[in-house]
Amino acid sequence: MIQKLIANIKKTNAPIVVGLDPMLSYIPEQVKAAAFKEYGETLEGAAEAVWQYNKAIVDEVYDLIPAVKPQIAMYEQFGIPGLTAFKRTVDYCHEKGLVVIGDVKRGDIGSTSAAYATAHLGQVQIGAAMATPFGEDFATVNPYLGSDGIKPFLEVCKAEKKGLFILVKTSNPSSGEFQDQLINGRPLYELVGEKVAEWGAECMGDGYSYVGAVVGATYPEMGKVLRKVMPKSFILVPGYGAQGGKAADLVHYFNEDGLGAIVNSSRGIIAAYKQEKYAAYGAENFAKASRAAVEDMIADINGALERR
Repeated sequence: MIQKLIANIKKTNAPIVVGLDPMLSYIPEQVKAAAFKEYGETLEGAAEAVWQYNKAIVDEVYDLIPAVKPQIAMYEQFGIPGLTAFKRTVDYCHEKGLVVIGDVKRGDIGSTSAAYATAHLGQVQIGAAMATPFGEDFATVNPYLGSDGIKPFLEVCKAEKKGLFILVKTSNPSSGEFQDQLINGRPLYELVGEKVAEWGAECMGDGYSYVGAVVGATYPEMGKVLRKVMPKSFILVPGYGAQGGKAADLVHYFNEDGLGAIVNSSRGIIAAYKQEKYAAYGAENFAKASRAAVEDMIADINGALERR
């Protein structure tokens, strides 16, 4: 699947991913009103609003981008109907030719880890039949239980040609409470990065591994170090825009070939119509505002890469 991601990036010339992380507060009133009219102010109504919101945005931006990243918690908050909206979103994005990164941040061991891997990347056997539960192309994984938590995912990745993005240095302010702690004089995130490179060596594509890393845009100097630690791993970069990450700070996340990283923006894209810059579109044209925000993000990142 890393090959498809790279092909999509080259096709669109857009090293970005749109985070489909819907909150009801982001969804325009007319979308919610239509959903609530049909299903009431219920979990089903909220899930329908989420689905219609996602679909409208995907319809506007799919030709510009290589990938999307739905955050499963934003769907789980609406229970089983929310998970149905998640699955519909994954399937619809695949229909549009997009790579889907399931932002699920799973982390466990043994059979539990294997079950998570099956749910999001693999197939489950039901009698004599095989079924695909959620069917994302990549999943985010928390490595802090060690190799016991990662190996079941690696096995599924090898079998299904799917991929992982492993949390290495996250973008949140308190990440350093654990990730920056020194072990034998080196920060923990560097040691995790070395393990990512080691795991990735078992799952190589044509030049890049199926095992990537999550490194936040808010820590560019650390990103520069980790790029060298993990030369064959794609880096998923959250924290651009709304969290303060700037394009000029991200150039070191990329390799000299212009590949090796993909930058995420979530609410900066999907809720663009709420920003002053895109307010002229209005809530009725929220998806067109998202398209404009995607175009601006692509120009911003590509411009920074050209200037480096």
